[in-house]
Amino acid sequence: MKIVEINRLFDSTLLKPDATESEITLVCVDARNHGFAAVCVNSFYTELVSRLLAGSEVRTCVVIGFPLGATASAAKVCESKFALEKGAEELDMVMNIGALRSGEPDTVREDIRAVVEASHGKALVKVILECCLLRDAEKTEACGIAVDAGADFVKTSTGFSSGGATVKDVRILKESVGDSARVKASGGIRDLRTALAMIDAGADRIGTSSGVAIAEEARRERC
Repeated sequence: MKIVEINRLFDSTLLKPDATESEITLVCVDARNHGFAAVCVNSFYTELVSRLLAGSEVRTCVVIGFPLGATASAAKVCESKFALEKGAEELDMVMNIGALRSGEPDTVREDIRAVVEASHGKALVKVILECCLLRDAEKTEACGIAVDAGADFVKTSTGFSSGGATVKDVRILKESVGDSARVKASGGIRDLRTALAMIDAGADRIGTSSGVAIAEEARRERC
């Protein structure tokens, strides 16, 4: 895989609660310089990121209901609309994990659909399943629900729970969605070897706070 190709799979991520404006700005500058797919931030920074990325191919990605997914659908819709108004082009929403584990698939479906409908086709919607909290059968079920609700991607993890992306989970998600949606691996991906393993397993995007380091490693390896 060529360097440019792998760079275009990275969502450069800065979601820590103490992230400063200068740190967000640096992430955006790096993302433009390396040609990443997107910069992923909390909704507070949507307008700043959208402005800094204007005129580039790097997209503004905003997390919704992050990191727990337990906020009401109305709150997720409100946050989604705010982000879209401020320039978001992709929304990474956290699924209602508790509802899925409680055996309430319709609640989960309507929660996702509400965000998809709020996007009005203006933004890609990625659904974070938080795989480390689910059994394999629940991961497969969640994928089916997300696809049925109109999601564009399913995503492994927030990176804020008890575990991040695994090759096994990426394979489960890819096998579950087939060609109906794409897969984003996120959480704990800090080097080229891990990124390539996720891509080989079926990941179409890589969410990482180590995008620059991985890109530099790929350059050295002439990936």
